[in-house]
Amino acid sequence: MASGFIDKARITCRAGNGGNGAVAFHREKYVAAGGPDGGDGGDGGSIILQVDDNMSTLMDFRYKRKYVATNGVDGQGGRKSGKDGESLTIRVPRGTLVRDAETNEIIKDMSDDQPFILCRGGRGGWGNQHFATPTRQVPRFAKAGLPGEAHDVVLELKLLADVGLVGFPNVGKSTLLSVVSKAHPKIANYHFTTLYPNLGVVYVDEGVSFVMADIPGIIEGASEGAGLGHDFLRHIDRCRLLVHLVDVSGSEGRDPIADFDAINAELKEYSMALADRPQIVVANKTDLLADPSQLDAFRAHVESLGYEFFAMSAATHQGTRELVQRIGQRLAQLPPVTVYEPEYVPRPPEVDMSEPLHIERDDNTWLVEGAWLQRLMANINFSDYESRLYFDKQLRASGLFDRLEEMGIQDGDIVSMYNLEFEYQR
Repeated sequence: MASGFIDKARITCRAGNGGNGAVAFHREKYVAAGGPDGGDGGDGGSIILQVDDNMSTLMDFRYKRKYVATNGVDGQGGRKSGKDGESLTIRVPRGTLVRDAETNEIIKDMSDDQPFILCRGGRGGWGNQHFATPTRQVPRFAKAGLPGEAHDVVLELKLLADVGLVGFPNVGKSTLLSVVSKAHPKIANYHFTTLYPNLGVVYVDEGVSFVMADIPGIIEGASEGAGLGHDFLRHIDRCRLLVHLVDVSGSEGRDPIADFDAINAELKEYSMALADRPQIVVANKTDLLADPSQLDAFRAHVESLGYEFFAMSAATHQGTRELVQRIGQRLAQLPPVTVYEPEYVPRPPEVDMSEPLHIERDDNTWLVEGAWLQRLMANINFSDYESRLYFDKQLRASGLFDRLEEMGIQDGDIVSMYNLEFEYQR
């Protein structure tokens, strides 16, 4: 595949951990017993994705594969909260699909301008100032911060173009794009000049425009991965309309009908949905036509299959304006560009509960901590009823409540774990 164009990349992202809360007490001259004043830890930084229209490839991700946001800072005495970790924004081209690396499910289609939080930073732990109650005036404990989310994802670029130009190499796709838009693709008289898609905005009329993509020449066998074609077929997945260019000049001794049928067979092999996409067939290079009867035979073949037919010469601009206007009319009748719906549903974390939890008693408060509990809580949405049920079920399965009862916990005692406190009821 061309080294200049990267349209798939796997990256690892990790949000920052929350900072720990502080245990501290107010110390002041002439004040006999200052209360607890330990500050909270800062929240960890998140990993955020943002569309950048100045990017057209995923090239940046070839060399940098790991993205880590900074941790929250620990709290301090004097009720000083730790600073939040800095979030890290990753810029991606418009049209990038974000997939879970393990399941290949779509997490997000980066086609709009809204920033997307891929990995949320861990919440900072509470300082001991939060744990003072009328019966517990000197809490000697604070809470650790929670870990940030981590995710391995695959980025896949599917261009957001309304119109995809398809056809064999060297049939004039780049020339057409340069004539009808302000794009400046590299043009030369040899095969595979275009090694990555070129996009151009085509203006039809006042307030009417569309995006056209010149897709590198598809060759026979592309759907099985031959040549360059396979890597680029995904870029016409979203196109609402295909403009199929065929060289009818006969200058390279090619048969237009055979070329046309071969490309359509490749599209069908790759995806039936793509083969059924609306298509305008364009006979190009009519200015070099040696045998006019060949053009008539090609037109008859195309129209017999139900396709709309156009003849033009991109190089001399003959017929290009009419083609652009017709494309504009067809697009006005077609549904908008596909935006993929998310499929990914976060799975409940797999937690190894064999490691015993650390339990400490402070009057009628039971402090519970442990590495697996921390990991579990980082993945629980406590505002969701089902998530809370799942959390309760995991705690019961771990034997935590049995242990607490053996240690003498009473109804109404407080169970405190990280930034969660609840009254114990049998």
